[in-house]
Amino acid sequence: MIVDMKAEDITADYKEITLTLYGGITRKVLYTEIETPYPDGKLIVSTTDKNGVITHVNQAFIEMSGYTESELINSPHSILRHPDMPSAAFKDLWDTVNKGERWQGYVKNLRKDGGYYWVKATVIPNIRHGQVVGYTSVRRKPSRTKVEECIKLYPTLF
Repeated sequence: MIVDMKAEDITADYKEITLTLYGGITRKVLYTEIETPYPDGKLIVSTTDKNGVITHVNQAFIEMSGYTESELINSPHSILRHPDMPSAAFKDLWDTVNKGERWQGYVKNLRKDGGYYWVKATVIPNIRHGQVVGYTSVRRKPSRTKVEECIKLYPTLF
């Protein structure tokens, strides 16, 4: 279950928007302009079921997202959806992984405190007996050059 963000969790001045997420779910999002740099040498790893509901997270995911493990488990992965991310990126992700193929891209993720962090994401379908049963996502530190390219490109894709 995904819930609206709360003002008491936000660490600075923020903007508010209501996002429509996958499946028609809406969520009030509060976001700031504060970036949390991706730490060197860390991998963020999570698994989801075939509907994108989180079933496992590693410690790096917990630390970077600002959520607790219990807040993340059984939540849609879209809990991290930043309003600057174009829906076209997620359509491409879902179209690719639903074909059983690996997807890679650069994603601006929303933290619980309203801040954000950039990742280079790889999403791999988990296939059992020829059927997609879920996904594993591994995120790495992105190059700053690629992030800057995305900052220019993404506003043109909405």
